[in-house]
Amino acid sequence: MTMRSLLSDHRHYVESFRLFLENSTEHQCMLEFIQKKLPGIISSIGNGKSTINVLSVGGGAGEIDLQILTKLQVKYPGVLIHNDVIEPSAEQIIDYKERVAKTSNLENIKFTWHKETSLEYESRTKASKEMKKWSFIHMIQMLYYVKDIPATIKFFHRLLEPGAKLLIILVSGSSGWARFWKKFGPRLPLNDLCLYVSSANIKEILDEAGLKYQSHDLPSDMDITDCFTEGNKNGELLLDFLTETCHFSKTAPLDLKNEILEDLKKPEYSEKRSGKYLFNNNLSAIVIEA
Repeated sequence: MTMRSLLSDHRHYVESFRLFLENSTEHQCMLEFIQKKLPGIISSIGNGKSTINVLSVGGGAGEIDLQILTKLQVKYPGVLIHNDVIEPSAEQIIDYKERVAKTSNLENIKFTWHKETSLEYESRTKASKEMKKWSFIHMIQMLYYVKDIPATIKFFHRLLEPGAKLLIILVSGSSGWARFWKKFGPRLPLNDLCLYVSSANIKEILDEAGLKYQSHDLPSDMDITDCFTEGNKNGELLLDFLTETCHFSKTAPLDLKNEILEDLKKPEYSEKRSGKYLFNNNLSAIVIEA
């Protein structure tokens, strides 16, 4: 059996991703950011507007989106919010719609879902000649799946109204992910669909483009203790997520598997606390001005 990318099996990817969310403080650290920092970031995007247009690029199943929308409602009570979602996964869109159906107090929010990638949205928008402008655009944990990151950021930045903001959240340049990809990326099945990028790369792109931005650190970790128990199903799934490889434990060369498992215990990747190994999952939130 040869190693193949986790993204080649969508169901397996979704399963390992859900387990990653259960084992990490990914969503908690984003929610804390939304509670504490977001109100200041959105404090002027809707001034004097009767409608606020929000674009969620790669909105997934909507957990974080709905938290963001709640904050917008608090800041701009009674204002109509148009929330457009770009999401290529049909499964995630179904989950998102179910979540909306179960959530109260969304009366003044109009949802529109587009089952497409950000590139498909870009092509469609350019073809229609209608460059709809947005008050707030967010791209949370999705720039890994974009072929041309500088062009993508440039395109969406052009869609901002005056005074609007573009929020990007992705792994920090100081995270275990960034180190892991640098060392092991060349030996893993690099998928065309996935790039190893961190906030450090994004800041370079923004500096080159001369865009104004602020960066916020979001400390986070992931419990990978199960990865070190041979045959543990959750551990194997988490290893699949870490290496972005389908059935990594069964298909990886033994020397690579052993080296990765040894490295993951080291302090540059993980912290050992109360007998558990916590992988450094730190994120960065980058807020770009219009």
